[in-house]
Amino acid sequence: MIDDNKELHPEIEYAEDVYSLSARRLSAILFALDRDDRDEMMVQMEPLHAADIADMLEQINPNDRRRLITLYGADFDGDILSELDEGLREEVIGVLHPSVLAGAVRDLESDDVVDLVEDLEGDAQEAILATLEDADRVAVEKSLAYPEFSAGRLMQSHVVKGPEHWLVGDAIDYMRRSDDLPEDFYHMVLVDPRMRAVGHVTLGKILGAPRDQKLTDILEPGFRTFSVEESESNVAYAFNQYHMISAPVVDEHERVVGVITIDDAMNVLDEEHEEDIMRLAGVGEGSLADKVIETVRARLPWLGVNLLTAILASMVIAQFEATISQFVALAVLMPIVASMGGNAGTQSLTVAVRAIATRDLTGANVWRVIRREVLVGLANGIVFAVIMGIVGVVWFGSPALGLVIATAMVINLVIAGLAGVGVPVLLEKVGVDPALASGAFVTTVTDIVGFFAFLGLAAVVLF
Repeated sequence: MIDDNKELHPEIEYAEDVYSLSARRLSAILFALDRDDRDEMMVQMEPLHAADIADMLEQINPNDRRRLITLYGADFDGDILSELDEGLREEVIGVLHPSVLAGAVRDLESDDVVDLVEDLEGDAQEAILATLEDADRVAVEKSLAYPEFSAGRLMQSHVVKGPEHWLVGDAIDYMRRSDDLPEDFYHMVLVDPRMRAVGHVTLGKILGAPRDQKLTDILEPGFRTFSVEESESNVAYAFNQYHMISAPVVDEHERVVGVITIDDAMNVLDEEHEEDIMRLAGVGEGSLADKVIETVRARLPWLGVNLLTAILASMVIAQFEATISQFVALAVLMPIVASMGGNAGTQSLTVAVRAIATRDLTGANVWRVIRREVLVGLANGIVFAVIMGIVGVVWFGSPALGLVIATAMVINLVIAGLAGVGVPVLLEKVGVDPALASGAFVTTVTDIVGFFAFLGLAAVVLF
C-alpha cells in the first residue's frame, strides 16, 4: 500500500515507519539549523505534528536543541510542550523567550496547562502561570489545588453546558453565537438551576434532531459523573470499560466544575501501562532524557535487592557444596533449572500484574487463574523434563541424573506458575504495588526452589 502511495504522490516523503520522523527530514532540519536558515527549517518542520517535533527535540543533543528553539522563535507551538518528555520540559521552558512562552501557553486548554506545570519546579511553574490571563490562571491554580493524580487535576475547566429546559435550537444558536468554545468537545452537558448535571447530549444528536426537540429527550444513556477527588486511574478505567467519550467532573456539592475527555483518559492508561513495564524491570519512572546520576539512583536500590536475593540463592547452593564437588555435572546443569523457573515465573507474573491493573484478576477468579498457571507450569515442566532427561542421559551418561533434573524441572515450573500469580495478588492485598515488588520475590522463590529441588534430589538419588 505504501509503495502504491509513493507512485501516486512522489512529493510526499514516506519513512519506513510512516508514523516516525524520518532520518532524511531530521538531517534536513539540522542542516538548515547549522546554516541558520530559518526559512528552510520552517519548510521542513511545517508538515510535522507537535508530537513529532517533540520527539525530534528529545533525540537531538542539548546544544542543537537550544539553537533550534531559539531559531524557531515566536512560532513555537504550546502543544509541543505538552508532548515533550517531562524530563525535558523544564529545560525547554528555560530556553524559550518569555514572550514566546506566553504565546505558546496561551492557546492551550486548562488541562494541558495543568499537566504542563504540575511537575515543574517553583520558578519554571511560576513562569508558565505568569503568562496566563487572570481567569485562566485562577482555573489552573484551582485544578492544582486538587490532589495529585485526581480527576480535578485531569479535567478541563471549560465546559459546554446549558439549562435542562433547552430545545435543540437553543443549543445550536448558543454554540453558533459563542466565541469561546473549547477547541475539542463532544457533548453538551445539561444542568439544573443549581448547576448539577442531569445528563449530556452528543453533538451528533444535536445536529441531527429537529430544532423544536427537547434536549432531555435525546440524552445519552449510561451518563455518569466523576468527583474531583476521584483517582485518575479509576477515571481511565471507567472510560475504557464503558467506552466513554467525555464526562463531567463535579465538586462536593455535585456542581459541574469541569469535564474529562477521552484523550486525557487514554493518556492516563498509556502512562500506567508504561509505568507497570518500567517497574517490572526495576527501573522506576526513568526516561531517555534522564541524566546518568538520576538513572543510577533509580536503578541502584533494585539492583541491591536483586543482590540480596542472589545471596539467598547462593546460601542454598552452599548447603550442597559437598554434593556438587562429588558430581561436577550438577554445577553445569544448575543454571538451566533456575533460568527456566525464572522465565516461567516472569511469564505468569506479567500476566497477573497486567490483569490486576485492568481489574480482570479479582477475588472471584483468582483461584481459577492460579490453578490455570499451575497446570500450565506442570504441562511445560513435563515437556522440558523429558528433554532434559534425555540430555542428562546422552550428555553425562547417567539415567539417574536425567531423572533428577527432569523432576526438578517439573517442580520448579509448577512453583513458578504458583508464585507468578500468588505473589502479586498477596502484595496487592497488603497495599504494595505488585508491579514494583513482585519481580524480586518471584525470582527469589524460583531460584531457591529450583536449586533446593535439584541439589536435594541429587543428594538423595545420586549418592
